[in-house]
Amino acid sequence: MFDSITGRLSGVIKTLRGQARLTESNVQDALREVRMALLEADVALPVVKDFVAQVRTRALGQEVVGSLTPGQALVGVVHDELTALMGAANVPLELAVTPPAVVLMAGLQGSGKTTTSGKLARVLREESRKKVLLVSCDVYRPAAIEQLKTVAEQVQADFFPSSPDQKPLDIARAAQEYARTHYHDVLIVDTAGRLAIDQAMMEEIQALHAALKPAETLFVVDAMQGQDAVNVAKAFNDALPLTGVVLTKLDGDSRGGALLSVRHVTGKPVKFVGMGEKLANLEPFHPERMASRILGMGDVLSLVEEARRTVDLQQAEKLAKKVKSGKGFDLEDFKQQMMQMNKMGGLNALMDKLPAQLSQMAQGAQVDEKVVARTIGIINSMTPAERTKPELIKASRKRRIAAGSGVPVQEVNRLLNQFEQMQKMMKMMSKGGMQKMMRGLRGMLPGMR
Repeated sequence: MFDSITGRLSGVIKTLRGQARLTESNVQDALREVRMALLEADVALPVVKDFVAQVRTRALGQEVVGSLTPGQALVGVVHDELTALMGAANVPLELAVTPPAVVLMAGLQGSGKTTTSGKLARVLREESRKKVLLVSCDVYRPAAIEQLKTVAEQVQADFFPSSPDQKPLDIARAAQEYARTHYHDVLIVDTAGRLAIDQAMMEEIQALHAALKPAETLFVVDAMQGQDAVNVAKAFNDALPLTGVVLTKLDGDSRGGALLSVRHVTGKPVKFVGMGEKLANLEPFHPERMASRILGMGDVLSLVEEARRTVDLQQAEKLAKKVKSGKGFDLEDFKQQMMQMNKMGGLNALMDKLPAQLSQMAQGAQVDEKVVARTIGIINSMTPAERTKPELIKASRKRRIAAGSGVPVQEVNRLLNQFEQMQKMMKMMSKGGMQKMMRGLRGMLPGMR
């Protein structure tokens, strides 16, 4: 994510190395790079112009304090301005109304409204302890209602049934009445989208808004649309009193232009970002943390929060003792760690939140999530004794494990070799060799190359 901007801004720091202060000349050169980085990231041109002007005004003549280099001083200014551009602070959902609080989801078809509705229901149910009801008013798209029903079951939220022969307004009113009489705290309404903006869609969602009087009207937009995302956001903002934006598929967008443009164009805060396909991959949006990630500083706070939500503390303490001693780390522990990592969005998501210096220690590392799942399957095909003592696994056992997990014997051999490397890494960690461990990380985890 944001590879292009991060790389360009790292170059800015290098070009200013060795200079005593920020001057009009060196700031001009650096801002040329910043402008190019933003334009390559598909940020809207008016946004780029305003942003660069703000940075220039603040940076010119700024003294370089203490141990800071001019490059670091400029990055500090860019960080502050990026944060301001994206909204300065996290804006939570405003649901302090007489129940049920209605959340109306708006956006084009394919933007991820239905999945985001389910993700949001999970967040409200698990983290805010709300009783949530989901309803689909999309009577045009085949299987839209069934899709939302499936998602509702997966996140353990209630679902209000509807059918394609009903009118969207009738469905919404019936769902609101049901939510009121069954004491739901929140009603999430998934609306119909089109492949492009049209008058009929806008009139329909305006009618739904007028009838439901929602506490939150969230515009869901695909981050990978780039400049188009800005145009669509403006159209919806003109038609509806939006209260916030949800950007989806941000994990698949290496540019980040939509994220940096939407807030500026609509004036509405980005409240959540979708960071993957799994129903747990919806994060509250923190502009300051995102600015740090764009600048290669990482987002350790979000990583810690994610760990608190998903990591089994007892298991973590048990593993920490094994790592500290460098003994007793077995294949069952290996499997548990991969499962915990999956809960946190996988190793790729974890690396994305680390500062650039740390993630570069495992430079070029990419993780194939399918290989991770296959590895868990191989370990599940072993007996408890084999997981504890891998040295027991000889030729006949390898054939049995391979058959049980549906993989060739070579895959079992590869796993055992990787595990042996992992054990060596644990011993290295117990002796304080963290940097060596990070540099040798590639190839030690399944799917990493």
